[in-house]
Amino acid sequence: MENLFYKVEKKFLEGPGSRLRELKYVGGVFLQFLKGFRVLHFVGPCVTVFGSARFDEDHYYYKLAREVSARIGKLGFAIMTGGGPGIMEAANRGARDAGALSVGCNIVLPHEQKENPYLDKFVNMEYFFVRKELLRKYSFAFIVLPGGFGTLDEFFETLTLIQTKKIERFPIVIMGKDFHHDITKHIARMMEEKTISPEDMELLLISDSVDEVVEHIRKFAIGANIKLKPATKTIWALGEKSLKKVP
Repeated sequence: MENLFYKVEKKFLEGPGSRLRELKYVGGVFLQFLKGFRVLHFVGPCVTVFGSARFDEDHYYYKLAREVSARIGKLGFAIMTGGGPGIMEAANRGARDAGALSVGCNIVLPHEQKENPYLDKFVNMEYFFVRKELLRKYSFAFIVLPGGFGTLDEFFETLTLIQTKKIERFPIVIMGKDFHHDITKHIARMMEEKTISPEDMELLLISDSVDEVVEHIRKFAIGANIKLKPATKTIWALGEKSLKKVP
């Protein structure tokens, strides 16, 4: 049985509807954002890891995601993912290995994507675009590991927002050089054809070296004078509590 929100979104994307239906949809989007804000307000500066849900724990990319996330977590960042299995699970597991805060922003699908067991805090969202905004909102840097259409969508949309100055110039890392070979060649072609500018690529690092990735993010964190302490001031009347890591 399809999730109610999934059915509502499909209807909305079919074209103009009644004014009442459109209003209900906008109200639903507002409530989804509000839900996300309430859950994630205290997560602090995160590094978001994007990647496929389809790699198991024996796969090289799973192990790479776990290792780099643990190392980033030791810098003081929380690790945020889409909250599901595969690369997302590996990154949250790496955060747990390092004693860093592990956060997920999961998506509800017709065949439900269940949150992974390595999360200290998570929120389930019904709309992809709301989820993507939340994954970016609380993040200082982004690590892109091998994935499918969704991962590429997250990667290129984030790059576009940086390019158009809609968000700050945060570092983006691509890991899995062999997997992304054709994509990086196409990026080079775009630069050749001048459809993108060299400065658009200044913050993009393509590397499989965990040491190099950690240093890249650490360097920009120092340059941006990032304060790694999360928000702690709670309002008791709203039922707010600061986050604690699971031991």
